[in-house]
Amino acid sequence: MSYRLIEKQVIYTGTKVRLELHHLENDEGVRTRREVCVHPGAVVILPVLDDGRVVLIRNRRYAIGGTILIELPAGTLEKNEDPMNCAGRELLEETGYLAGRLQPLGNFYSSPGILSEKLYAFAAYDLEQKRAALEEGEEIEVMPTPLAQAIEMIRDGRIHDGKTIATLFMYDRFFRGK
Repeated sequence: MSYRLIEKQVIYTGTKVRLELHHLENDEGVRTRREVCVHPGAVVILPVLDDGRVVLIRNRRYAIGGTILIELPAGTLEKNEDPMNCAGRELLEETGYLAGRLQPLGNFYSSPGILSEKLYAFAAYDLEQKRAALEEGEEIEVMPTPLAQAIEMIRDGRIHDGKTIATLFMYDRFFRGK
């Protein structure tokens, strides 16, 4: 069943998200509404070191009570920014690694029931250690980890971040060794 947008109310506009209330009507004339969090999209990067380890980070996340999560580096797209450019920028900012080569792994929606955010996943190779440039308030610790251990960290519950889980599994299943 398809819906037609009758009215859109912008409730809040921030620097990274816009909250909207959509008033809809279906083919039978029944009206409903949806709450939508509009997001410009983001990237997630799986840095692969020459020895095969992957670079995870420990990152404090305010939105979940200041909990430190184990994640892959990631970041929000700027207006009209190419996802590959964003991936290179975010990798350098958060880890200090400059990628010689970025390979697209795929893309996915993080929570399409309420959020428009589309994530673009990349593997980063031929890494050169430079200097991280963390944004104000970021608390990030780099943790090179064997891929098998990172996968085990998903199984035993040490990794909770959805974008990290999806990207590690996509890489392990479809790209590793190819």
